[in-house]
Amino acid sequence: MQKKSTSWGKVANWYNQMLEEGEDTYQEKLIKPNLLRILQPKPGEEILDVGCGQGFFAREIAKAGAKVVGIDIAGELIKLAKEQSGKNETYLVLSAEKMVSLINNRFDAIICVLALQNIKNLQNAISEISRVLKPGGRCVLVLNHPAFRIPTASSWSYDETTNIQYRNIYKYLSEITQEVDMTQGVADQKKKKFTMSFHHPLQVYFKAFAKARLYVARLEEWVSHKTSDKGLRKLAEDIARKEIPLFMCLELKKNVHA
Repeated sequence: MQKKSTSWGKVANWYNQMLEEGEDTYQEKLIKPNLLRILQPKPGEEILDVGCGQGFFAREIAKAGAKVVGIDIAGELIKLAKEQSGKNETYLVLSAEKMVSLINNRFDAIICVLALQNIKNLQNAISEISRVLKPGGRCVLVLNHPAFRIPTASSWSYDETTNIQYRNIYKYLSEITQEVDMTQGVADQKKKKFTMSFHHPLQVYFKAFAKARLYVARLEEWVSHKTSDKGLRKLAEDIARKEIPLFMCLELKKNVHA
């Protein structure tokens, strides 16, 4: 029996509301169109969504006619995904670190969007992705950019003399396990909810890919689509948004001889 209660399960309803009702989220405006551009799902393809949450991206892929299997360790999120699912979608409570019910070489493509960074055992997850992916198949990963968005070890600063906004990086090579406050702005500590995040430098990711016989076919860095309201720092903030990427997208392919 897979574990069903996780830190993400505790914020399932909030996360679902944010994605389904938000009109200007990064998921809607930035990640979804770029993900579909790269993945190009086709009718008849079988695609796995690892860490699918409440099915936001899986549903979009299914609209193209692909058959989508979504897995997530949080039973609360899978329940929400099933409530909103269509005919081409199947959702399972399953750990990315051990996909026990999925056979080898099954999927034409795999996506993992903003989920790999929340999985404790990175190597196990990458190895399992490789195992269930067909030889020659592709996997599209989207991460908070590991070089610029490091929990508790990166932040924005502003230089009033030069009118430049810049990024402070305090740590990068250290691997970090950190609680992330998902309810910033909520003053009542009893109402705050947290999830767990795991930072890895790029070399750790790439070593895990190589060990699992996956090679990087594409790397893109995505910047914010948003702009600041009028104010003294608007120009500096808008320039910084276009220079410092929020997300990194990697397209991996499985060695045909794996």
